[in-house]
Amino acid sequence: MPTEQPYALIFDMDGTIVDNTPYQAKSFQLLFRDLGLTTNARKLLERLNGMPATNILKTVFTSPVPEKQLKEYASQREFLYRVLYWDKRREVAGLTDFLKAARAAGFKIGLGTGSPGDTISYIIDHLDLRQYFDVVVGKDDVDRGKPHADTYTTTSRQLGIPPERCLVFEDAILGEQSAYKAGMRCICLTTSIRADKFQAPLHVMPDFTQLTPERVLELLEQHPETPRPSKELAKRAYMKL
Repeated sequence: MPTEQPYALIFDMDGTIVDNTPYQAKSFQLLFRDLGLTTNARKLLERLNGMPATNILKTVFTSPVPEKQLKEYASQREFLYRVLYWDKRREVAGLTDFLKAARAAGFKIGLGTGSPGDTISYIIDHLDLRQYFDVVVGKDDVDRGKPHADTYTTTSRQLGIPPERCLVFEDAILGEQSAYKAGMRCICLTTSIRADKFQAPLHVMPDFTQLTPERVLELLEQHPETPRPSKELAKRAYMKL
């Protein structure tokens, strides 16, 4: 196992440690229906998943909406999501076993998400997962959410591990881009989108059941360079939010 400075594993939350994207999409769709909008929430999240909800909502209106109103819409969507997901909260298969093995192997472990503290608690405390994370970083801990690098650079700094020795687990296009902007490598899960949608992950998998710390080390050693963020994705308007 690691003999130099340890590696760190940094996990996104929504769609990565829990498979909740369908419920996120449904809650957005119900909000859009209430607002008289015809936006397809599932397709929207395929592009923008990982962003704070207020930033996602900015993209669906043809005219500017005051920040206070966006926050109210985001709160309404969060309520809908919690009602829909209340009895469905379960970790992605194999997660706890992998976290235990990674900790035993000497990896530092962090959570880096665009969700606020109460939403983080709604997931990780309900599932009793907080004990496995050395650091938890959410929306309230950074100035700019994903696709900016802040979430992952802050997690890295709090863990005391340099970015080049951090590996991110993500399920979203923008989250993968955030990892590369932070100078980190990435493993992606297909809980939310198809494998071919990602740019350059070290590995793509449906869950954690077949992943071991030894395999993670092999992947890190085989792919020592961090991919550059995609210029194509960077040109998209939503990357400026």
